[in-house]
Amino acid sequence: MNKIGKYEFTNESTAKSKINALEDNHKHVVIELGNITITPGDYDEEGNEVEAPINSVMYHVDVLWKGLEPVDAEAETLDYTHPNGWADYAVEIEDNGVHAFMGLDYADYKF
Repeated sequence: MNKIGKYEFTNESTAKSKINALEDNHKHVVIELGNITITPGDYDEEGNEVEAPINSVMYHVDVLWKGLEPVDAEAETLDYTHPNGWADYAVEIEDNGVHAFMGLDYADYKF
């Protein structure tokens, strides 16, 4: 089963540490978004910055987890968990946010 997870880390090095801890031959798709823009900047007609954009202090990563196994394959409703401690960094949003995987709707694939 494929699932989408959205994650926030306090810094880039923590994110990279979690990414590097994944198996070398993993099939998951990891997208490092970095410090995403929360509020866009404001610019005049000539393109000069009037108000600077506000970026998140958190480092954001989206993962399309591929081939996950359910917690209990015999259960009536299948549940899945974030792999390898990633749940500690998981965030839930209401829409796709600033990034989507190949047109997959986050709401349909989220944990």
